[in-house]
Amino acid sequence: MKFFLVLLLCIFGGIGLWQYTQQEGTSGTEEGSKEVSPQTVATKTQDVFSGSIEKAADVKNILEKKTGAVLDLSGQGLTKAPASIFEKTVTTELNLSNNKIGGALQAEVRLLSGLRVLNLSNNVFTGVPAEVGQLKNLEVLNLSNNKLTGLPQELGNLSKLKVLNVSGNAISQFDLDVIKKGLPKDVSVIE
Repeated sequence: MKFFLVLLLCIFGGIGLWQYTQQEGTSGTEEGSKEVSPQTVATKTQDVFSGSIEKAADVKNILEKKTGAVLDLSGQGLTKAPASIFEKTVTTELNLSNNKIGGALQAEVRLLSGLRVLNLSNNVFTGVPAEVGQLKNLEVLNLSNNKLTGLPQELGNLSKLKVLNVSGNAISQFDLDVIKKGLPKDVSVIE
């Protein structure tokens, strides 16, 4: 692991040095080029790579790196949830907010049995799969600001749900009333 980190530092340090010398109008090998201290390289490297690496990475890279319990694919411009997210069965939080995902989330969401937080807000979903009702550990379901008009009655099976956010949709009040009957009494429903 240490070798890998040192290798990355060397690679990124070299890139930072190259970009620094390019910005200064020198090539680093020309006669009369400026001497660059290690601190300057580190600072310039940090400038080059500032911000979230994951934010700059494409979705494939994020999925390859993320093996932990939180998978944040928010704001990636997705039009469909990548199928590979359903293979990450250790996921406890899935954030697909602020994308352009339409239709309904794939039924394979049921495979994420340990999921506690599902954020699908700010997309263009028109439906929610009944399989979401099989997520027995789900505590927070954020469906806000989509194009939903109805919800599956199976959402009433979410016995650990604490927050259900459906604001910014045109949800049928009948559907919502049926679901609320099955939910815990202390659940917070945001309409």
